[in-house]
Amino acid sequence: MKPNSSLKPFAALNSLSTGVKGLDEILRGGLTRDRLYLIEGMPGSGKTTLALQFLLDGARLGEVVLYITLSETEAELKAVAESHGWNLDGIHIHEVIATEDFLDPAQQHTIFHPSEVELGDTTRNISLIVDAIKPMRVVIDSLSELRLLSSNPHRYRRQILAYKQFFSRREITVVMLDDRPDAHDMQIRSIAHGVINLEQCVSDYGLSRRRLRIVKYRGVEFREGYHDYKIRRGGMVAFPRLVAAQTRVLENRGQISSGLAALDTQLGGGLEEGTSTIIGGPPGTGKSTLAAQFAYAAIERGDKISMFIFEESINNLLNRTDVIGINLSGAIQAGLASIHQVDPAELSPGEFTDLVCHETDTGTKLIVIDSLNGFLQAMPDERFLTLHLHELLAYLGQKGIVTILVGVHEGIIGNDMRSAIEASYLADNVVLLRHFEFDGEVHQAISIFKKRTSNHERTIREFSISKNGIRVGEILQRFHGVLTGVPTYTGSVLG
Repeated sequence: MKPNSSLKPFAALNSLSTGVKGLDEILRGGLTRDRLYLIEGMPGSGKTTLALQFLLDGARLGEVVLYITLSETEAELKAVAESHGWNLDGIHIHEVIATEDFLDPAQQHTIFHPSEVELGDTTRNISLIVDAIKPMRVVIDSLSELRLLSSNPHRYRRQILAYKQFFSRREITVVMLDDRPDAHDMQIRSIAHGVINLEQCVSDYGLSRRRLRIVKYRGVEFREGYHDYKIRRGGMVAFPRLVAAQTRVLENRGQISSGLAALDTQLGGGLEEGTSTIIGGPPGTGKSTLAAQFAYAAIERGDKISMFIFEESINNLLNRTDVIGINLSGAIQAGLASIHQVDPAELSPGEFTDLVCHETDTGTKLIVIDSLNGFLQAMPDERFLTLHLHELLAYLGQKGIVTILVGVHEGIIGNDMRSAIEASYLADNVVLLRHFEFDGEVHQAISIFKKRTSNHERTIREFSISKNGIRVGEILQRFHGVLTGVPTYTGSVLG
């Protein structure tokens, strides 16, 4: 929806919480009271879980709530609740399910069509229980049975309209579940005040990805687009799509040191707060170690840092950096560093973004993402990776966070080296590491290819890692073609 000053503000007082973390933010406060809503999705997408969380939130507030089931039994619902560690004692569960008597031929209707009798019985059954317990929140699960009983679209629509008027007159907020979402079937979408669509996307490898979309919400400026969500023990959790523009601020930012004087000289004094930097290069050039050096320099200043690593194990990272004097283990014990092992097969892009943003709320000043290639693997569709990354980097920049990203280039030596994702145009700074061969040995070189916020050296310097730490050496003035990997040399032997 387009912005409109007449729309309801966020967290409107006449809204009910869905009970789902993140979903209320997407809905700008929750569900407007005394309206009819539709939750649609294929079996397994989490409709029942969401509905139970909605009722549990009402029960927690002391409201009378009712779950009307036309398909699942009470025992099945309690089994779902038990899997999440919930107690349904505060929820009235009413079964409107055909009993085993339906199998008796003597009970079959012959004069009237069975659907006519059964629909009338179902409607009376629902109205009687509602008037008896007078709930504030009602869930009807599911519409598939009502659709079959109605026998034709016209009668089905009239039945839903009748329910809408029935619940509205009694000031009840009702949520209807439908396991047959069909874009061509607008019978309920047109009647409902709001429609939430749940999708379960099967991946070629790893866990299924789940995402939701608010198809419709009358009078509310909800957050549009797809939002990842996850079902874990304890219920559904939604991860609102990040919109960096909502946190835009203007303020002066200082510079931070890398802890290496020569590198700071190359960088024109260091990295500016609120900027993003890509450290790119082929495998083995020291990209991850250099990223850890930036993190450790921040730790020594007393700042808190967070690292998200995709390929390398935390244990290997700590052992490798401790050997060269980058004491990340001690920083973790001191509460100045947190390192997260990210499995792209198990984590959706929305969940990863939520995890990163959560770290900014705990006082983190510098974030390392190692690597962009791992982030790429977390995306179900790489076409949108740069959009996700743009929003994330913009959000972190507006929070004043220094972001370090590691980008692995294909190949080892030569001119034809590419990155799996071209994101250098999104970053404020680009630091390039390269192998080059000299006198029978493989050396590394470092250069600054891009820096938006200040002047920087355009030199190429030698770069090395030893047990004494990282060393950025002198300018390679006597070399030509270092970036090709096989330079020509006109000076003295390297010192």
